[in-house]
Amino acid sequence: MRHGAVTIRAGTGIDWKGVGYLISIVSVFFLGAIAWPKPGAPWWHLPALIFGMAASIVGMACRYKAHLDEQREIRKAQAEASGR
Repeated sequence: MRHGAVTIRAGTGIDWKGVGYLISIVSVFFLGAIAWPKPGAPWWHLPALIFGMAASIVGMACRYKAHLDEQREIRKAQAEASGR
């Protein structure tokens, strides 16, 4: 019986997490278009909407950056474990 480590190589296909973040960013713009202040709305509605949209997009970008960093660390650990 062999007692070696078993490694399963992850696919290098589509980054579904990245696709999900892109879809979320597009949805922010669609929702922002629907929520755009109408004439006569209080002055603060537009800045609040723009700030909220920007904060949401920046948050998604930060989460995606963390995902990329995590994937890089995983690849680095796998390379070190295989003796490269």
